[in-house]
Amino acid sequence: MAQYLLSVYQPVGPAPAPEILEPIMQDLEALNREMKAAGVWVFAAGLHPTDTATVVRQQGTGVLITDGPFAETKEHLGGFTVIEAEDLDAALGWAGKLSRATTLPIEVRPVQH
Repeated sequence: MAQYLLSVYQPVGPAPAPEILEPIMQDLEALNREMKAAGVWVFAAGLHPTDTATVVRQQGTGVLITDGPFAETKEHLGGFTVIEAEDLDAALGWAGKLSRATTLPIEVRPVQH
């Protein structure tokens, strides 16, 4: 079985109102339970807002440290799930379920070992 990273991209801005967010979080929890029951779930996490990010990059003989996200965009990585799946088609099936649960785009990438 291969591992796949399912990256959740969300718009920059405040969190949705509770009446919108709560059903999404319930759907996400239900999907996480389904993934665990199917034996594909490895790890998942949400991320703090982009203003908490720090970028570290090599510059000359030292490092440059800057506040904020790596790239200023309209969407950012808001969280991720790592799964184990038979193949890309199976991973895409789980990503479709994750997109429906979160109402957000999901990027699927195989994990390189």
